[in-house]
Amino acid sequence: MVSERKISKIRKRDGRTVDFDQEKITKAVWAAAQAVGGRDRSLAERLSDQVVAILEQRFPARTPTVENVQDIVEKVLIEDGHARTAKAYILYRKQHETLRKIKTTFLEVERIVSDYLSQVDWRVRENSNIGYSMSGLLLHVAGSVVANYTLDRIYPMEVADAHRNG
Repeated sequence: MVSERKISKIRKRDGRTVDFDQEKITKAVWAAAQAVGGRDRSLAERLSDQVVAILEQRFPARTPTVENVQDIVEKVLIEDGHARTAKAYILYRKQHETLRKIKTTFLEVERIVSDYLSQVDWRVRENSNIGYSMSGLLLHVAGSVVANYTLDRIYPMEVADAHRNG
């Protein structure tokens, strides 16, 4: 393991900055290696050291993000000839991205329902065609979910961002 780290913080996906923990990289690489039959944890530690060395080189004065770290882990695994481990790592990363999106979608629906019930959303007050009722709630939630789905899955990211950010 690297004795004197230059990387001391990392930026999480939610924007928080937390202490950097190299052991998390080692554990992730080790888990991916085990998924494809790997048995040498010390190799995971050496690969983790390589990741940290690249991070220190690329981010001497900035705080890397979780995404930066994960991208470098993939690069190190592939370049060191661990394609099967890299594939397992990439699939794991994709699964967690999907889980985050599901959680975000659930929280978004929860917010939409709460906004309707508390009449915070201006569309609830301004739509004279729909009464404040259970059917109005269902229509409001369905419309909001379809709108968000369209922005996330159909429109290009630039268009969706322009719509959301005004």
